[in-house]
Amino acid sequence: MAIPSIAAVRKALIAPPGKPFDLSKRDTSGREVFTDKVEAGTSLKKDAAVINELKDMLYAEGKRSLLVILQGMDTSGKSGTIKSVFSDTTPLGMEVKAFKAPSSEELARDYLWRVHNAVPRRGHVGIFDRSQYEDVLVVRVRGFAPLDEIEARYEQINAFEKHLGENGTKVVKFMLNIGYEEQGVRLKERLKEVHKLWKFNPGDLDDRSRWAEFMAAYQLAVSRCSTRHSPWYVVPSDSRTRRNAAIARIVRGAMEDMELKWRDPGLKPESFDFGEGRISS
Repeated sequence: MAIPSIAAVRKALIAPPGKPFDLSKRDTSGREVFTDKVEAGTSLKKDAAVINELKDMLYAEGKRSLLVILQGMDTSGKSGTIKSVFSDTTPLGMEVKAFKAPSSEELARDYLWRVHNAVPRRGHVGIFDRSQYEDVLVVRVRGFAPLDEIEARYEQINAFEKHLGENGTKVVKFMLNIGYEEQGVRLKERLKEVHKLWKFNPGDLDDRSRWAEFMAAYQLAVSRCSTRHSPWYVVPSDSRTRRNAAIARIVRGAMEDMELKWRDPGLKPESFDFGEGRISS
């Protein structure tokens, strides 16, 4: 089978703005998008190379930026996605920010302060491992803020993302949708594999015990914050290869939509003396 088009992947995974959204009916296997896992790997490899070239063009232009948001339950593969989708990308012009529990300095300010402070500069690709959505997900499930404050945040986040778009930062959002059973398998892997042991946090099991609450919070966040200017893509994440391939398709498409071109400073070789044929001591 042929690699699905960017348009087809977008259509399959988007949470349509302004329409009802039911997270429980979303596939987590990824087979509906990439039936063949080998095909997914081939697609990923091709897109990773193109993303690198487009990133260089964005850096050379120096006028706009791209912000990729990765949000998902533990083990859904946020760091793995970054490693694979941007596997060919050189570090120049790349910014990665992982949001942990807020510090005392961050808590002393409004919840978007630390997020806005991490938005990529012009010419750069920024990647958020977790994001502003922690303040309507974990905060909602754990009751870390009054419900009326949390309710107000959805529109505040929409306005924030619209502001970014109107000021040159294109925002692309992915919810990494892993199934409950697959998450259990991956949590056990962290205790069995030496290179993953450091990732295991007993607190992850507490979050897992609140799975239904977290899924309800994700459904609400996606429903409220999938907008025309910044829609959500809900990506099946039980298969790492299919997940990465789908995200790479959409990231590539977002960058191609920017219609990037190599910046021409108007310099001509004949305008300069390169001292050819002479060696100065």
